[in-house]
Amino acid sequence: MIALPPTSGTGFRPVCSPTLTNKARPPADRSPVRLLLRADSLLLLMPRRTVAILVLLLLALVAVALAHLLTGDAGGGLHWPESPAVFALRLRRLLIAGVVGGSLALAGVLLQAMLRNPLASPDLLGVTSGAGLGVAVMAFLASGTSAGWVGAFVASPLAQTLGAGLGAALTLKLVLAWTARRGGIDVVSLVLVGVVIGMTCAGLTLLLHHLLPDRGVSARAWFFGSVNESTPDGLLVLAAAALLVCLAGSWRLGGAIDAACLGEDEARSVGVRLGRLRLLLFAASGVLATFAVVLAGPIGFVGLIVPHAVRLVLGPRHRPLLLGATLAGAAVLILADGSVSAWPLSRGGRLPVGVVMAIVGGPCFLVLLRSTLRRGGLG
Repeated sequence: MIALPPTSGTGFRPVCSPTLTNKARPPADRSPVRLLLRADSLLLLMPRRTVAILVLLLLALVAVALAHLLTGDAGGGLHWPESPAVFALRLRRLLIAGVVGGSLALAGVLLQAMLRNPLASPDLLGVTSGAGLGVAVMAFLASGTSAGWVGAFVASPLAQTLGAGLGAALTLKLVLAWTARRGGIDVVSLVLVGVVIGMTCAGLTLLLHHLLPDRGVSARAWFFGSVNESTPDGLLVLAAAALLVCLAGSWRLGGAIDAACLGEDEARSVGVRLGRLRLLLFAASGVLATFAVVLAGPIGFVGLIVPHAVRLVLGPRHRPLLLGATLAGAAVLILADGSVSAWPLSRGGRLPVGVVMAIVGGPCFLVLLRSTLRRGGLG
């Protein structure tokens, strides 16, 4: 099991920093770490400011969702759908974008907590690219498989989901294995290895697309990250259910995550099983990234930028952070998809939402990285 040293000296808001001063430390029988592990809901015990911010994020999500329903006409602009069929299509895009955005943001929070690394995210660690490679492998196998139950299974959404999950898990495991140094994780190596493996997986995905009978024309939009209205209802429901289950489970583990961030000795002293906790975070982040990639392809920067932005206003406590990041991630991707729907391309079609996120998220990441290097570097 990998023992992770605390990350310090970064310009990012600390990933794990519930502070305990000597003045504020209660008696031993009421340790703050034990208070973190209470099983009851902490919504009513949260500061009013935290609750107010979460309510504002929820209202922002509702406002963005309503605005999304007004976009999508061929001529551009904002118009309420004129028919139930158009409304159903827009609602489907809205739900897919919300589930994908929330899943990526939640996965980013879990990876950052698991690795104690502010740069951990599904895209920078190559998880989304690995999941995309798994989907491409299944599509390639389906193109060369004869008719029958085997061909039907390989071409099914279930096979694509399984392939994406396997690719995401193997990629993350490979990145962690290559960056382990003396029981810890080297921060710089983590980013470099993740980027290299992600680029390799993306190249292999592009190669498999060119080997398809249509040379990957039908999957080109998915490769750049795009919301597809033809997503099966069952897959969308399954992805939404996975998001809710992972959110509820991580909410329940929020106290244990905070306790683990205080230090391994303190966490073990109150009964936190660190190996089991990290395994659960590993599995949850992989499941979330898998469904996000299957639904909309590899989309970057949501799992990196959104958690940091929410942490700046909510603080490092993981229970409100998990909920706030999920709401904010859903709102960000719904807003991005609504913007590409409101202004269609002159030759028809829409700009992939992954392109929009790359254009916006890239400069934001550079700003955060520059701030980090100014305040002490990454290690």
